[in-house]
Order: sequence, then C-alpha cells, then structure tokens
Amino acid sequence: MVKKLFAKGYLCVILAVLYLPIILIIVYSFSNSSNFSFAKGFSFGAYEAIVTSPQTPKLMKALENTFIIAAVSSVAATILGTLAAIGIFTMKSKLRGLVENINQLPIINSEIVMAVSLMLFFVTFKIPAGLTRLILGHISFCTPYVVLSVMPKLVQMDPNIYEAALDLGASPFKAMIKVLFPMLVPGIVSGFVMSFTLSMDDFIITQINKSGGIETLSTYIYEDVRIKGMEPFWFAIFSIIFVVVLGIMLIINLYNTRKKKEQSEEKEV
Repeated sequence: MVKKLFAKGYLCVILAVLYLPIILIIVYSFSNSSNFSFAKGFSFGAYEAIVTSPQTPKLMKALENTFIIAAVSSVAATILGTLAAIGIFTMKSKLRGLVENINQLPIINSEIVMAVSLMLFFVTFKIPAGLTRLILGHISFCTPYVVLSVMPKLVQMDPNIYEAALDLGASPFKAMIKVLFPMLVPGIVSGFVMSFTLSMDDFIITQINKSGGIETLSTYIYEDVRIKGMEPFWFAIFSIIFVVVLGIMLIINLYNTRKKKEQSEEKEV
C-alpha cells in the first residue's frame, strides 16, 4: 500500500514538474500581461496581437521558414532513416552493432558541437547559405531519430513474410513496397512526427548556421525577447504550438490504438 502511494506520488511530482510550467503559460496567455498577473482581467488580447502587432509580418515569415524547413527536412530524414534502418537490420550482428552505435553519436553528442561541425562543413564545401544549409543541418540530426523509431518495428517483424513474398514471385523492390513498408508504418510515422517536432524546436544548430536574415520561430523569439523582453503575445503563440502538437500526438496515438484493436480482433476471428 505504501509503495503504491509512493509510486503514485512520485509520478504526480514528475508530471507536475514537466507540465505545470506549460499550464501556467496557457493560463497567463489569457491575461494579456507580461508580469504573470490578471490585473487587466481575462482577455484574448494576446491572441489578437498575433495578427495585429507590428511584428506580425516578421513573425509570419519566421513561421513560414520554420514550417518549410521542418516539412522538407522531416520528409527527407524519414525517407533516409527508413532506408538506413532496413539496411542496418540486414547487416551481420557485429557490423550492425557498430553502425547502430555510430547512428547514436549525433543524439548523444552535444548539440553545440554538431552545430559548429556543420558550420565548418558548410563553409569548407561552399554549401549555399540560407535555407539550404538549415535544411541539410536539420536532416543530419533528425535522421538518427527516424532510424531509432523504425528499428524496433523491424525487430518485431516476422522475416518469413518478406521471404514468402520473394518466393511468390515479387521482386525485392515490390516486396519492400507492398510487404515491408506497410508493417513499418507506425515506426515511420513516429519517426516523421519526432523529426518534425525536433526541427521546429531546434535553436542552437539553426542559430549558428542561419544567414542572410533568415529567421525561424525559435531564433526570432530569442532575438525579440533579448531586445524587448517577454511580450504577452508570445504566451499565446507558445500555447497554440503546444495545443497543436498535443492534438497531433493524440490523433496519432488514437490511430495506433485503433489499428492495434482491429488487428487483435482479426486475430481472434
């Protein structure tokens, strides 16, 4: 009994530390105030300021750049990571273990080290400045996460299904498209969502490698807050981003739950 209460209490403390700051941001986004008070009462002024503020054009451009970079890099990282995971899975055990460890280096390594390394790489090989550098940089740190998302699905998969497709006359490419990929969809979707979220959230790699006046949401927030301080409409923007990401995650989880339920029902039949 005591152990259960302690476990539940510990879980509540962890959840409070993780989510209470976010809840406070959402609550104070309706105060239209920067000093965390409701002196002006309940208001949607912070949300209205998103489209009426003089900063709106720059903010919209930063959002546009953020979504372009996140969309392109996450799609590219998903394709590269999925194919890489399949290739790694087919390797011999020793080589496979070595490549998996190498794949984890960008995840374990400090982000500032990777940011500076990418900057030196881009300068050395004269990669065009602007969105090109940012997209390549985001692909480089998103791809390992896709590999980690797809690999467990490959391990769980029955290899005999793919071999049966080959025995029945399918070419390796057709067997991969028709048999392998459908079984990897949950891992691929998870990798894509993770890549998209990481790309939108990234600051250090983007800040060091951006040029030509290009701003993403994270770098624009940094520059604006550093000069003018935290303005009320930022609380509203943070709240919208959190709600959108939460909604996407809930939809994906509900889809996966429904899919698993359908599969279990088919097995019972």
